[in-house]
Amino acid sequence: MMTLEEKIGQLLLAGFDGLEPPDYILEWLAQGRIGGVILFARNVQSPAQVARLVWRCHQAARSPILVSIDQEGGEVARLRDGFTESPGAMALSAARDGVALAGQMSHILAQELRALGINWNYAPVVDLSHNMHNPAVGTRSPGSDKHRVAQIAAAQVRGLQSGGVAASPKHFPGLGDTPVDTHEALPALDTPLERLLEEDLEPYRAVIAAGAASIMVTHTLYTALDADHATTVSPVVVPRLLRGHLGYEGVVTTDCMEMNAITQHYPPDEAAVLAALASIDLILFSHTRAAQEAAYAGLLAAARSGRLPPALLEAALTRIARLKAQYAITTPPDLHQVRRPEHLAFALEAARAGVTLVKAAPGLFPLTAATAPAAVVIEFASYLDSGIFETGGLTGFAQQLKFRVPEVQTVALRAVNTDPAALEQALALAAAAPVTVLVTRSAHLIPEQLATARRILAAAQRTILLCLRNPYDVLVLPAAAAMLCTCGGSTPSLQAAVQALLGDFVPSGRLPVSLNTTPTTTTTMDETA
Repeated sequence: MMTLEEKIGQLLLAGFDGLEPPDYILEWLAQGRIGGVILFARNVQSPAQVARLVWRCHQAARSPILVSIDQEGGEVARLRDGFTESPGAMALSAARDGVALAGQMSHILAQELRALGINWNYAPVVDLSHNMHNPAVGTRSPGSDKHRVAQIAAAQVRGLQSGGVAASPKHFPGLGDTPVDTHEALPALDTPLERLLEEDLEPYRAVIAAGAASIMVTHTLYTALDADHATTVSPVVVPRLLRGHLGYEGVVTTDCMEMNAITQHYPPDEAAVLAALASIDLILFSHTRAAQEAAYAGLLAAARSGRLPPALLEAALTRIARLKAQYAITTPPDLHQVRRPEHLAFALEAARAGVTLVKAAPGLFPLTAATAPAAVVIEFASYLDSGIFETGGLTGFAQQLKFRVPEVQTVALRAVNTDPAALEQALALAAAAPVTVLVTRSAHLIPEQLATARRILAAAQRTILLCLRNPYDVLVLPAAAAMLCTCGGSTPSLQAAVQALLGDFVPSGRLPVSLNTTPTTTTTMDETA
């Protein structure tokens, strides 16, 4: 029989800094003051190190715990070097056989996660890509069509859970139409209720039917549902919409409660209590020990005073216990399952299938043995490659390309605060080279990157535009002679981009979002399907 203190601990998951669990985290696990942990890139160095960290947490705990992570694939993945990376959701959705690929890729990710002792993945993203200006979703979404998103997301849920990892579709009831990142502020949407029910909730019907073990709620104010409260603390959204209207009986979790969307409005103790009163089962505090301690104290005080009704607490505990029992980790990690050759091969196959040729230019694309060495590549580097500006190294994409074409010249630029000397070099190379490959990453969202990209396009003789993140860059850089989209920049997508550029395969993907462009003397892959 759990004490009240232990019951309250079951509602909380905590994040921490470092490559080893701090003593206080191990103590909390031993005392039952938290029900599990959440891992970030700051906790990851290698598979062996992650396995040790996770196993220490399992061994310290007095009862089964959840070890959670955001391993969506694509742009959001905490496990990269030394692990199998997946193409993102939009890249998988762009593939003609995307449903099957998404399911199998998710199963592979689950095999590796469970082998490390991780049993809960905050994925898949099922937000519809309504708004090209959304800074938080982009290629994390499977697309803009509710039926396609539903099919891909359901396949991902089945794949993860058949591999022994609980899925958590997100961000309920939908984050695709907001231009505000919840890390920065609380978005407010006046989406009509009819559209929400008919469009955004369709993927949730599919993942619920697929048996999703949990669902994550977003920090967003939907005025049509509750004009006064963000979904995380709303007495309406989970009880009436998710559980009542959709009939969902699984675990409901918050997103991180230390995002500005919450902290700008509530202290951690009150935020945690309001989330519990909103019928949310698991409450995440990902960063700060003080916030985690305040949340625990606030929930315990609310339970003791009767503000948190015993029936509500017991219902949450029942759902949490069921989740933990179904996905319990009882054996030590098995690193033989991590980064297996067949896993890497499948990830590359899936990435290749999602590459889309939006605008063709015969004689320019693909590059040939004659044209590739004379080409220049000008790339807006990923945040993952930020260290190269201090060390003078190559980006991940440039490494992949130079392995195949050592003679090709490459220039990496920052998306913002571009170095003037690097820009002048890029402009000079573009003007002199017969072919420029311009590599962008969501230039349509970053005014400085867009302005610089347009200068390069104007200087270049002929340009292949390679969009390594959001495909919407093709709309704002229409002067490029050829346009290629990978819908993401994970390692397999970089490899697939190089192979497509060099003509190893013919891109066959179809973008799962609408681009309101009208080709002139070119064709699109959608038209030739």
